[in-house]
Amino acid sequence: MAMNSKQLLQLLIVVIIFSATQTQTQSIPIPNPNCPNNCGSLTIPFPFGTTEECSLDSSFLISCNKTSSQYTPFLRKSNITVLNISLNGEMQISYPVGSDCYTVGGKRVNQTFHDLKLKYFHISSKRNKLTVVGCDTLGLVVGIDSDQGKNYTTGCVSLCNRLDDIVANGSCSGTGCCETSIPEGLSGFSFGSGSVFNHTRVLDFNPCGYTFLAEDGAYNFSSTDLVNFEKTTFPVVLDWEVGNQTCQEAQKNVSSYACVSQNSECFNSMDGPGYLCNCSHGFQGNPYLLNGCQDINECMVSNDCIAGAKCINVLGGYNCSCPKGYEGDGKTTCLRKSRRDIILMIALSVSVMVIALLMGSFYVYWALKKRKLIKLKEQFFQQNGGLLLQQQVARHRGSTETAKVFTEEELKDATNNFDEGRVLGQGGHGTVYRGILQDNRTVAIKKSKISDPSQIEQFINEVIILSQINHRNVVKLLGCCLETQVPLLVYEFIPNGTIYEHLHDQSNSVKLTWKTRLRIATEAAGALAYLHSATSTPIIHRDVKTTNILLDHNLIAKVSDFGASRIVPLDKNQLTTLVQGTLGYLDPEYFQTSHLTEKSDVYSFGVVLAELLTGKKALSFERPEEDRNLAVYFLSSMKEGMLLNIVDSHIIDEANVEQLREVSNIAKRCLRVRGEERPTMKEVARELEGLKVMEKQRWESVNLSSEENLLKAEPSAFNVEDSAGGNGIRYGFDSLNRISMSLGGGR
Repeated sequence: MAMNSKQLLQLLIVVIIFSATQTQTQSIPIPNPNCPNNCGSLTIPFPFGTTEECSLDSSFLISCNKTSSQYTPFLRKSNITVLNISLNGEMQISYPVGSDCYTVGGKRVNQTFHDLKLKYFHISSKRNKLTVVGCDTLGLVVGIDSDQGKNYTTGCVSLCNRLDDIVANGSCSGTGCCETSIPEGLSGFSFGSGSVFNHTRVLDFNPCGYTFLAEDGAYNFSSTDLVNFEKTTFPVVLDWEVGNQTCQEAQKNVSSYACVSQNSECFNSMDGPGYLCNCSHGFQGNPYLLNGCQDINECMVSNDCIAGAKCINVLGGYNCSCPKGYEGDGKTTCLRKSRRDIILMIALSVSVMVIALLMGSFYVYWALKKRKLIKLKEQFFQQNGGLLLQQQVARHRGSTETAKVFTEEELKDATNNFDEGRVLGQGGHGTVYRGILQDNRTVAIKKSKISDPSQIEQFINEVIILSQINHRNVVKLLGCCLETQVPLLVYEFIPNGTIYEHLHDQSNSVKLTWKTRLRIATEAAGALAYLHSATSTPIIHRDVKTTNILLDHNLIAKVSDFGASRIVPLDKNQLTTLVQGTLGYLDPEYFQTSHLTEKSDVYSFGVVLAELLTGKKALSFERPEEDRNLAVYFLSSMKEGMLLNIVDSHIIDEANVEQLREVSNIAKRCLRVRGEERPTMKEVARELEGLKVMEKQRWESVNLSSEENLLKAEPSAFNVEDSAGGNGIRYGFDSLNRISMSLGGGR
């Protein structure tokens, strides 16, 4: 049959469109129609698959192996069972429990740890918790963030003395069971359990401790688990995403872009590089398949068309149509056309009345809310000790400086309403924000965690005392805000990070020299000695560690974070408190007796000295089990005459050997088990100051000698004879040695 020119042109257009469609389709990855979509009871949606032909790429492979009489899905090249896969970017796996068991006499009969390294997935920090079960159990998880190249450590301690101490089942409160969150973005982890007293005190009803990672809500604590813990695995949620590009970057390469369905949308991953695909609103299905997102027929499912109106399904939505002879949108009204004008007038009048009523109601509501807010601020002000603070300010008026009481609005403006982008760090006692006051001063604003109302008077006294401390090596407290639910503290801003970051952060280009480390140690010791003996009322810091010693732009040390500090009454030399501190720095005598003294700070400072000397973390999972606690490792190395083998390589060529030994001996005395045998911080500060003066004189002497040799044109040599050895020290570390167990370090 002959075709005219118009028909020929139409046919040519159809052929071109079909060819273009076929070319594009061939460039997009499509699974084979014969690919299995399940393994046992698990549904495996694309982009996942059991072979490379059935998956988007090798990162989405699921091994389907036959175990006993059924098929079981596993993560690729592992024995980890996959329980569920969701297209919203989550995968549920089954993971075992770590245990630590003992028999009579405190002999360990079983200890299991578990490691998991993920190449393509991350452990969900929002959906999982680390849980520890036992009455003498410490559980830690050490995680790896491969995207950031950082390690993280977290954990908790579960203690109790009797089975009767368990007052409630179902919650992990720290008695018999505790739980904690895990950091974001982890691609691998190791976790396990250890014991403080080898379960010798609770062996009759709790011979084992358990640590496990589990989906939040998957475990309900029961006191019977202390006697017989039957669970061997728990579900853990992993996050997955496509590739390592953003949506904008991935869309540039059509051949590898995964959101192939016509009615799909791309979303950047919240946990790192990569993206996810979702069906657009009004569509459902699998966005990773061609034509995978199908229109939802709302008229057959659910819609809000009123009675009498007709529902008409359209692509991605629906419309409502009034019957013939009626007008309206079909969702709220369908009126006869003849009554339209009357109804319109009535509707207009009612609308005006409603608007007037709403405006009046809003004004009344606004006024009542403002009055309620003022009363609430007054309540918080009194609850947080505002009246007591005013009395103390009046009493100290005329002294060098007293704390300023800021308003909530001032601190909201300074932090852009406590924007997350202003967060400087988070610790055990609150969150610290960077703020800029109206006078352009940059400050650090600490939002404390909910405190004990019975300690308000002590808190106010501490605010007054710290605001009057005028020591160059103590972070200055500028004031506080008491009209919020929890007090806000305002400190001077210290810009150069912490000692911990300069010693252990591999990305930090500034390496501390021995001369700088000695000066920092001297400054920190002087600040602690000042707090112990030079203030009107002695203050015990209680959490001395390298993360709580800041450095300003000149690397001057500033002792910070007094959230755990305690004021010692003048008629007492010790306090009995709930044990609080950081593992690795915690005084073993304080840990066992709960008696807090100034010597507890001395012990923690001894660990800081060891950290400055060796450049090693106070608690590290990377060292052998017997050396994971730096205090034990440091003292045993001194005892064996191996001190120079563990000194930081960055300072070994610079430092004077005898001076290293002197500082090491100071650290050794600080780390004595019995507090009464340790020196005071005043004595430590005096000895370090003397060594710093000697170091300064040595450098001046070396420089002068160098200048003279250059003038004489004669070669010179500076030789230091290393007299290694020493008598060593007998050191009984008892329970703290057990805490080091087989777990990692960190904050």
